[in-house]
Amino acid sequence: MLVFLTAVGELPAKILIPMDFNQTDHLKAYGLAFKSLEMGWDVEWLLNYRGGSFLLLGKDVLRREARVRGVGYEDLDAGQEAELNTVIENSNMDIILLEKAPSVAIYTPPNTEPWDDAVTLALTYADIPYETVWDSEVLRGKLPRFDWLHLHHEDFTGQFNRFYIRYSNAAWFKEEMNVNLRMAGELGLASVQDLKAAVSVRVKQFVLDGGFLFAMCSAPETFEIALAAQGVDIVAPVVDGTPVDPHAQEKLDFAKTMAFRGFTLVENPRTNAFSDIDGHHVNTPARQPLGFFKLFEFSAKYDPVPTMLTQCHVNYIEDFYGLTTSFTRATLNNAVTIMAYEEGKPWVKYVHGAAGKGTFTYLAGHDPEDKQHAIGDPPTRLDLHKNSPAYRLILNNILFPAARKKELKT
Repeated sequence: MLVFLTAVGELPAKILIPMDFNQTDHLKAYGLAFKSLEMGWDVEWLLNYRGGSFLLLGKDVLRREARVRGVGYEDLDAGQEAELNTVIENSNMDIILLEKAPSVAIYTPPNTEPWDDAVTLALTYADIPYETVWDSEVLRGKLPRFDWLHLHHEDFTGQFNRFYIRYSNAAWFKEEMNVNLRMAGELGLASVQDLKAAVSVRVKQFVLDGGFLFAMCSAPETFEIALAAQGVDIVAPVVDGTPVDPHAQEKLDFAKTMAFRGFTLVENPRTNAFSDIDGHHVNTPARQPLGFFKLFEFSAKYDPVPTMLTQCHVNYIEDFYGLTTSFTRATLNNAVTIMAYEEGKPWVKYVHGAAGKGTFTYLAGHDPEDKQHAIGDPPTRLDLHKNSPAYRLILNNILFPAARKKELKT
């Protein structure tokens, strides 16, 4: 609990950014909080208070920024702040101090792809700066420069998301294959599977060394498969003519993964699925319908990390498809924290865990506001979804690395 040491009459004026239904633009509010950190001013994150509101210093420049961005705010005097502090102290709420804007990297290939990345859209809309990295930057040691790394719809098994099943003759798919094959050759690696396996090992090391990893869509599933399958041939023969090792499944080493264990590979190269991690079996005859997922309610004072990552103005969110739409409960490691799930179903939507000095957070699905996103669809316009609850989950993760570490209450 953050304790205010100054006398009540001396408390500085603050700006409250409400994050409940009164907020006019939830997504740009995160950008405003990030801007405050960039300018050297701490932000107080009021966990579970009015949807996870922010408290900023009463600077005129921040008020102007809020008005320009269309973000709703309220001025608080010292007495109102003291009352707020009392409410938080006596409820399932807490105050987390955000101190430094994290440096953000998005893993993305240099060639233009025919689909969009929800995190890139969110950061651009919220006006949060980021850099892009790809295989050469990762393998040449650039990741330690960043605090936070995002992976999205990439296929770290080297099978190009098995898009060859439908798009083998498409120009964009041929370019995707050629770009990756050239990169593998330039880096002295024999195949795209070897390339992506090497990248996966570096990304895991980034986490172990203290980095924050956030991954969506097919990236969590294929990244973890790549970790388990180091040195095992799992590339589908349709791609490069190399047969899949018939003993690939029994050679998987689950001690090398972070979130999943005991999963079973889908070895049929004509089935657009990788493993039984995805409970929705997307792009297969067993595809499951979408429902609603529920955010788990954590104790703000005892479990501040998952509480931060689940701050929202609603408890239930409409589900959305992706190449990996959900995570089967039976494949999760015991230490992984489930943060969102569909009631009565054997799958979950949103998980978090720690590895070494760092953390990983996985959100299944491709685009929260395009429930059945298909290749060639236009990008989502977030100005039409300013209050998107699932996009808020993405942006919670952006601010998470800025939080001051503190001992948990016992």
